[in-house]
Amino acid sequence: MVDLLMNDVLGTPAILVGLFALIGLLAQRKNIADVVSGTLKTIMGFVILDAGANVIVLSLGQFSNMFNEAFSVDGVIPNNEAIVAVAQQSFGTETTMIMLFGMVVNIILARVTPYKYIFLTGHHTMFMACMIGVILTTGGITGITLIVVGSIILGSLMVLSPAMLQPFTRKITGSDDFAIGHFGSFGYFISALIGRFVGKNSASTEELKVPKSLGFLRDTSVSVSLTMVILFFVVALFAGPAFIESELSEGQHFLVFAFLQGLTFAAGVYIILAGVRMLLGEIVPAFKGVANKFVPHAKPALDAPAIFPFAGNAVIIGFLFSFMAGLISMFLLPVFGLKVIVPGLVPHFFTGAAAGVFGNATGGRRGAIIGSMSNGLIISFLPALLLPVLGTIGFEGTTFGDADFGVVGIVLGNLINVIPSTVLFIIITFVILIILYMIGWKAMKKVEKEDAA
Repeated sequence: MVDLLMNDVLGTPAILVGLFALIGLLAQRKNIADVVSGTLKTIMGFVILDAGANVIVLSLGQFSNMFNEAFSVDGVIPNNEAIVAVAQQSFGTETTMIMLFGMVVNIILARVTPYKYIFLTGHHTMFMACMIGVILTTGGITGITLIVVGSIILGSLMVLSPAMLQPFTRKITGSDDFAIGHFGSFGYFISALIGRFVGKNSASTEELKVPKSLGFLRDTSVSVSLTMVILFFVVALFAGPAFIESELSEGQHFLVFAFLQGLTFAAGVYIILAGVRMLLGEIVPAFKGVANKFVPHAKPALDAPAIFPFAGNAVIIGFLFSFMAGLISMFLLPVFGLKVIVPGLVPHFFTGAAAGVFGNATGGRRGAIIGSMSNGLIISFLPALLLPVLGTIGFEGTTFGDADFGVVGIVLGNLINVIPSTVLFIIITFVILIILYMIGWKAMKKVEKEDAA
């Protein structure tokens, strides 16, 4: 019975998160129908997430084979969902425990500090929990210590990240009603700073008239499909029909194969998003209902697309120029001896668009263009630098794509390798978090005074 409980129940992330949703719903005294429905949908969301990740992994494998044959380089496409799905097989329990207790730490910090933000982007919470769990585990930290340290790191990031962006978020939205809770914040922050530096007297992107013919880019599923199909076509043409039809497609015409693989990738993303929506649709309300009772005046930190409606043109500009910078980076990375990072549409669309909105808020069109290009460079070089840190996962086809994963992963991974003592590592980690807290608070106050002036 104990073995069943520890290994098959608590050791299965989907069931463990389902239990958390169950507790949250019961704590809110929901009726039995809502409790049963919410718990099952939470578990089902995890299962769907796994299924979509498997589809993406298959498509990425085919793309890597074609890319290697075409250009004789090992191309890597950053994809958070795919790498988390692979890591879950070995680090599922660690990920789940750090995620759940990290959310608790988030509530505690929001209660006792000036950072009144509740991070509600659940899938990014899970992704960051996974990366932290992998790095700490491979660094020799296990058991209760792993959960405690990982949860504190995650919970701290969940309040520091929205706080760092909030002065700029207020400028975008014109209010203080919500924050941005997304682990691409480093790229958005840099974009906003660049906008302030280069965008003097630059008109807003929203004064531009975008042709209706580009309106399809606002539909994520269509833009993912189109971009990935084009990318597969280009690589297929360079790889050649002989290789593809003899080695990969089992005789199917190489362009048809490329077309279907591009759509397969997009379908995998669609499945994953459906699973994430189902998962978050149940666990976030359960969590938020409990959080609001403990953190008065808390601000919800929402996913990056929450700011898209405030600058629709900046969304398209940011995506296009971030992706352009990603293409340029493909040629720059080998110069620095780094592995080629193939620009994936998902990170460039979401983070590039958000970077464009932040850059536009502080620097108009020039801020949106140059800021989003800086984001494109950041999410190309950081994943390449992160790859050696994550090599122990045993999956080289992809890596984490968004900026904060690169920053946190590189710092944490190198820190744990340099400091052999677990106690010393924990002390230094907490000192760094306190310093970041103080620097962030002073920076927020400075920007607020400048804006008021």
